[in-house]
Amino acid sequence: MGSRRERGRDEKRDERRDAKESREESRRKEALKEARRDSRDERDAAGRLDQPQEKRARVLPRIDLDSEGFGVASEKFARYMGTANFLILMSGFIIIYVVVNMTPLKFDEYPFVFLTLLLSLQASYAAPLILLAQNRQDDRDRVAIEQDRSRDERNLADTEFLTREVASLRLAMRETATRDFVRSELRSLLEEMEERGMLAMPDAEDDDAGSSKQEKKAAKKQAKKDARPEA
Repeated sequence: MGSRRERGRDEKRDERRDAKESREESRRKEALKEARRDSRDERDAAGRLDQPQEKRARVLPRIDLDSEGFGVASEKFARYMGTANFLILMSGFIIIYVVVNMTPLKFDEYPFVFLTLLLSLQASYAAPLILLAQNRQDDRDRVAIEQDRSRDERNLADTEFLTREVASLRLAMRETATRDFVRSELRSLLEEMEERGMLAMPDAEDDDAGSSKQEKKAAKKQAKKDARPEA
């Protein structure tokens, strides 16, 4: 009985091992198929223009240059090439070169191949430098245009705000009473009160006030006289 149990355990252990190995083998095969599929897709995409390509390692070392300094130098060169001084010097150099090579001291015979090479090299280097200067100028113009647009928008907003404030002030001034209007209203009110007899003459009022004061004083004196004999 013990040997049978051990055999059964061994068989189960072997079955588990075989199943595990088969699963690992199937996983390995699936991984290999996936790798082959990816490599095939990469080869297919490498020859297509509509698929983005991955960045590859640079064969040549990258040279770090001062872009600002190089741009300033290119602008100076392009600006100098557009001056009359450069044209005069270039014309003088070509004339002297041709004259020298027509004498016994010549080193570049007709048709002046070396001169043609020099001019070609100059043109090949001048064109990119001029384009670089133009690109920098375009960038500056774009920034200037954006700044002008933002400044114009701020000025327009300020103008609209001031216009609204002035309009509100005008409306408020229309609603407030002016000095002439107040005077005319007071004058009309006084005239209306005089017509109704609600206002008395100033002299009459002063006389009435003076007589009443005198009467009060006389009454006080009489009261004092009457009080003395009794004492």
